[in-house]
Amino acid sequence: MAAATLKDVAARAGVSIKTVSNVVRGAPRVSEATRERVLRAVGELGYRPNPSARRLRTGRSGLIGLSVPDLTMPYFAELAQHVRAEAAGLGLTVLVEETLGDAAEELRLATGVGAALLDGVILSPLHARLDDLASVADAFPLVLLGERSYERDQVAADHVLIDNVAAARDVTAHLAGLGRTRIAAVGVKARSAATSRQRLEGFQHALHEAGLTFDPRLAPPVKEFDRRNGLLATRELLALPADARPDAVFCFSDLLAVGAGRALHEAGVGIPSEIAVASIDGSEEALYSTPSLTSVIPDKAAIAALAVKSLAARIGSAEPLPFEVHLAPHRLVVRESTDGVRRPLEV
Repeated sequence: MAAATLKDVAARAGVSIKTVSNVVRGAPRVSEATRERVLRAVGELGYRPNPSARRLRTGRSGLIGLSVPDLTMPYFAELAQHVRAEAAGLGLTVLVEETLGDAAEELRLATGVGAALLDGVILSPLHARLDDLASVADAFPLVLLGERSYERDQVAADHVLIDNVAAARDVTAHLAGLGRTRIAAVGVKARSAATSRQRLEGFQHALHEAGLTFDPRLAPPVKEFDRRNGLLATRELLALPADARPDAVFCFSDLLAVGAGRALHEAGVGIPSEIAVASIDGSEEALYSTPSLTSVIPDKAAIAALAVKSLAARIGSAEPLPFEVHLAPHRLVVRESTDGVRRPLEV
């Protein structure tokens, strides 16, 4: 029996072939009732899209890759949702992979998982070597996310990021503005990482601007930006002599802040009455924690839009395009963990 085609699905659902194509690609411009009717016809006929046929017609598969370090981290999970929605609006399908920060895996995925199938890749690298990424970007459409500090002439790829130095300065200045004078930084990585370095730089700038002195004891090293490391680092801070303890903690991620909050809860320390807590990420974790977390919110929708549109432009261009660094906006949202004002969660 011959495989079902778009035409067969369209006839069964009573819609146009273009409508079936929009539904299959995940494009948003279809009513829910029509989408359900088309998907029912797809299931009944056993239709499967044929990327090879599309590639023969257009020279492209319509598939792009998104490679991130860890999908269990709320930031990357939320970012992946935004990338998928943005890609669907351009008629593209996203294959999401996680690298777990492994340099070899980052490089493998940067070349396209089955490069004959993917048209391009959006990659958030942690440890891939600069020279390796440079050679990949020359031969395959690639957009980089995150804070690897590549100069414009080192990797021929668009780079989308937020200003981490400015974001960290905003958080630290907020805490200093509350009259906190011993502000700790939880997120300094023993293993060099650009995100950690830049957030530490912004933290130190803000301390200097507020007339405060950086105390290395208030910057315990962490291995990862997760809850466990936030817990352990904050326990270390609480073990300091009473006159050396912090009165505020700036965590370099929301997950670190959740761990910090747990440590403070265990010790019977009030937030923010005794120690204020603030972070960067703007994930739902920050909203639903108790107390809710003051956090810098990177505009993840803008990051996704810039990345997908940049990659689509490279894929669709017959000539090499000049590559750019795109800064996405961020904003500080003050919540209960620093101002102490109880408020209902807006959902």
